[in-house]
Amino acid sequence: MWNEGCNRSLSTWEQHRLRAHMGSFTSDEVVDSESQVSPFAKAGFFSKMSFWWLNPLMKMGYKKPLEDKDMPLLGATDRAHNQYSMFMEKLNGKKQSPSHGTPLFFWTIVSCHRHAILVSGFFALLKVLTVTAGPIILKAFINVSLGKGTFKHEGYVLAALLFVCKCCESLSQRQWYFRTRRLGLQVRSLLSAAIYKKQQKLSNAAKMKHSSGNIMNYVIVDAYRIGESPYWFHQTWTTSVQLCISLAILYNAVGAAMISSLVVIVLTVLSNVPLARLQHKSKSKLMEAQDVRLKAMSESLVHMKVLKLYAWESHFKKVIEGLRKVEYKWLSAFQLRRAYNIFMFWSSPVLVSAATFLTCYLLEIPLDASSVFTFMATLHLVQDPIRLVPEVIAAVIQAKVAFIRISKFLDAPELNGQVRKKYYVGIDYPIAMNSCSFSWEESTSKQTLKNINLIVKGGEKIAICGEVGSGKSTLLAAVLGEVPKIEGMIQVCGKIAYVSQNAWIQSGTVQENILFGSPMDGERYHNTIARCSLVKDLEMLPYGDCTQIGERGINLSGGQKQRVQLARALYQNADIYLLDDPFSAVDAHTATSLFNEYVMSALSDKTVLLVTHQVDFLPVFDSILLMSDGEVIRSAPYQDLLADCEEFKDLVNAHKDTTGVLDLNNNIPTRRPEEVSIKETHDIHRSRYAESVKLSPADQLIKKEERETGDAGVKPYMLYLRQNKGLLYFSLCMISYTMFVAGQILQNWWMAANVQNPHVSTLKLISVYIIMGVCTMFFLLSRSFVVVVLGIQTSRSLFSQLLNSLFRAPMSFFDSTPLGRVLSRVSLDLSIVDLDVPFSFAFSLGASLSAFSNLGVLVAITWQVLFVSVPVIVLAIWLQRYYLASAKELMRINGTTKSDLANHLGESISGAITIRAFEEEDRFFAKNLDLVDKNASPYFCNFAATEWLIQRLEILSTAVLSFSAFIMALLPQGTFSPFCGNGIVLWSFPKFCVCCLY
Repeated sequence: MWNEGCNRSLSTWEQHRLRAHMGSFTSDEVVDSESQVSPFAKAGFFSKMSFWWLNPLMKMGYKKPLEDKDMPLLGATDRAHNQYSMFMEKLNGKKQSPSHGTPLFFWTIVSCHRHAILVSGFFALLKVLTVTAGPIILKAFINVSLGKGTFKHEGYVLAALLFVCKCCESLSQRQWYFRTRRLGLQVRSLLSAAIYKKQQKLSNAAKMKHSSGNIMNYVIVDAYRIGESPYWFHQTWTTSVQLCISLAILYNAVGAAMISSLVVIVLTVLSNVPLARLQHKSKSKLMEAQDVRLKAMSESLVHMKVLKLYAWESHFKKVIEGLRKVEYKWLSAFQLRRAYNIFMFWSSPVLVSAATFLTCYLLEIPLDASSVFTFMATLHLVQDPIRLVPEVIAAVIQAKVAFIRISKFLDAPELNGQVRKKYYVGIDYPIAMNSCSFSWEESTSKQTLKNINLIVKGGEKIAICGEVGSGKSTLLAAVLGEVPKIEGMIQVCGKIAYVSQNAWIQSGTVQENILFGSPMDGERYHNTIARCSLVKDLEMLPYGDCTQIGERGINLSGGQKQRVQLARALYQNADIYLLDDPFSAVDAHTATSLFNEYVMSALSDKTVLLVTHQVDFLPVFDSILLMSDGEVIRSAPYQDLLADCEEFKDLVNAHKDTTGVLDLNNNIPTRRPEEVSIKETHDIHRSRYAESVKLSPADQLIKKEERETGDAGVKPYMLYLRQNKGLLYFSLCMISYTMFVAGQILQNWWMAANVQNPHVSTLKLISVYIIMGVCTMFFLLSRSFVVVVLGIQTSRSLFSQLLNSLFRAPMSFFDSTPLGRVLSRVSLDLSIVDLDVPFSFAFSLGASLSAFSNLGVLVAITWQVLFVSVPVIVLAIWLQRYYLASAKELMRINGTTKSDLANHLGESISGAITIRAFEEEDRFFAKNLDLVDKNASPYFCNFAATEWLIQRLEILSTAVLSFSAFIMALLPQGTFSPFCGNGIVLWSFPKFCVCCLY
């Protein structure tokens, strides 16, 4: 079904309309927008490789806090419109190709970005090759220090080669990560666009399965997770390549003992296969539970006024807490399996070294300094990619679950758009139905409307009446093409304006809601305000028609919202007007005025279908449709029905008993109100606009989302740790990790100090080494599970506080806060707190601990390293502060723009029928694309800034490392021992420098 809709998604006509909406700028605006495009779009090769193009933004962020207006526009390639167009073109091409069956959108995305995947893959391969050269260079350095050099000045050549390799490693890895992040951003943008476009066409049956909360989750959470997956994609194969090369180096160092290393690695991977399946199941259940909880929260927030009036807050809060408990169940299962995965892969280097050395003893393979140090360097080489395997598995599982969920949504049934024709030149009957049956459930056995025969002439006024639930609103929905047709023929010709029974109002000004994307025509606009009896209402509003309306028109009464809807429909100057009981929300006097001035006067030459329960208006209609149980039982003028139809008589008499009869002919005003009202509205519009210029925009209802500026210090981290014994769990976590690091240092020290000690037997050497490694595994296990407990307990506490704050907030908060702003907090932000924050927080502090432990080892062995390490630390800290000044603001701007995107999506879902009725899908889609790009721009700059910083830290450490190697080659032989002078300095120091990032 989705693939069929894809062919219609970007038809030629729609592309022209979309370009018109997106490209309706003046020449000055085009020049300004071109000047604001990200420098990356015009950067040269050197600038892209060194991230030099980002320097102006980083400099600006260091001087002052960045704001929304400082964000550069994305380049054309990265924009959502171009990504979505390319995706649809590829998908349609595959569908039309006879060699393809039903195209999977995953492979369509891959084919769209094949070039980017290959280029990033090249940099990933280059990184693997350069990093694996390290142990080989180390072994050569050790041989030189032992006097086993192969040629003169070999040390200087090795120092220069080391510099080149480390520079290539840094440049390739940074390009690998940056390009995959950029690729993920492009995929996220096209998926966000595809989901939005799909929800514009979603059928009623599909809406039953995919609620607004689900759709919000698809965009905010699932698309985000898929966007993160390309970053980990190349890790799936580079880890294997790096392991193979490392095993070859191990074979050269320890011979056949390498086989035991291979066996341990294979067993570790195989033992995690069933665990990965369980993780996949847990993640799927977690997302389903999150959908249910988010749907309940969305409904509660939308109807918060009702909950507070009836004092139902505690009941609904308990319901949401119960749904959250189900979520905790699957969250705990996923995180515990993830922790076990981390333990297995982090401990695998310990097991590999133990198995290898034990095999060397059993096979009587001699252990000397060269082989041991090469082995340990190689072990460090494979340690990082192996430790990333759990993260890769988690990312792949989350992306796979998200892909499945989004693909099911994109394959959901769509509305049939063949009901309406845009033009009807020469057609006398704009609406024609012949023996039509309709059903919301697309089932022939449960028909909502049966045997409908309706022919409406141009300019006719048709009233639709009947009891509640007789199918009146469904008949208008069938005219709009919203209800699936089971049988018969229906044709609707002309431009339609629709007024729904439940008013749909956008966040924005009164004027924006009335214009609804149409250009301003002063005379028509003021005439519309007068016809809809909005003059006095605008006088009462603080900014007149420039007053901001809260979400869903929260600061307007029911009657005012309905009249704004009527004004929106009238201003469109449509051919057919479908009015679904628009007078039910206004008093009798206003209803009579609206009927005379709006229906009978302003729409005198228009085709009108009016659903109404007010029988006083019926005599003036050309025809009346009397409906009952989904059928039109009679269709005739008022007098004929009154004379011949008992059901109609009962309806009229019941109304007379309650309200009495009004003489419409005697209610015509003595003067046409618009003659005075139009002048009044000119004055109102002018005076209120002038007043709005003087008053502060802060007085408007919808406040701009607040965000922190500058450095928040440790306050957010302490706030996180103070939740529900968080400090205790964090202390246990850090103690465990400290013992793990200390154990690793002692393990390496023992091996280095005694490998050539004749007083220590090989068995004792290996036994003590293995015992130390096993002990460190217990501390690693405790750390992994304590992190899970910390994350679960903190999430419980934070969610409880968040829920209490929401249900205790006054209604003024909900009046001034868009729903999307709140939903983004309880969806993606909460998901990040649940899944990512505990492990990221623990790992970052663990990396800092590792950095300082490495420094301690360096100082203990060769205190002279302080002469180079201290300046490097100072420079690294300055670089971090320079970077953080911009990075923090970029993340905050990314959060606020994400709320705007969620808010627009929520409004579009709730007003989908109205948007389709006015044929404004392209304009709303263009706005969605713009919001996607605005959200993507700070995210793009943020991950580019991260690579900017890491590259400079790595180049700095590379320079110092190469200088150290050069000094070692320059000094006389024997100045440094092989282990102290070469092994530690060459491999601990760069790890320290990179860890300084955290």
